[in-house]
Amino acid sequence: MRSAKPADVEPIAELRAVVMRPDLERLGRYDAHRVRQRLRDGFAPRHTSVIEADGTFAGSVTLRPSEDGTWLEHFYLDPGLQGRGLGSAVLRTLLARTDADAELVRLNVLQGSPARRLYERHGFTVEAQDPVDLFMVRRPGKSP
Repeated sequence: MRSAKPADVEPIAELRAVVMRPDLERLGRYDAHRVRQRLRDGFAPRHTSVIEADGTFAGSVTLRPSEDGTWLEHFYLDPGLQGRGLGSAVLRTLLARTDADAELVRLNVLQGSPARRLYERHGFTVEAQDPVDLFMVRRPGKSP
């Protein structure tokens, strides 16, 4: 992983659109412009890491501090690299940091997303939900 730069916003926005499209379409909420613009509007390079595999762009992840814990956001991996353990390796690295700082970690994931299983394997539990999102939380040291 490396620190994100402002120029990383467009590749990350494009990957977001690709990764989220199936779930957003299933939920009847896919909008090609909006899915990219929401990333652009909230992009914070200082809190974002770019994930590289074999020296090429593979994804991104953001750890954004807030008053109610650290938010894990914009965690996207190239679909061709999913299911190979890269996401788990990234999560283990990030969660080791938040555990060392005794930080609560929060995230939201779309209803029905297969990413929910990844998060549950790493100690996240559902805290609340609405028709579109599941809001999950992980207390420090809760990885299996």
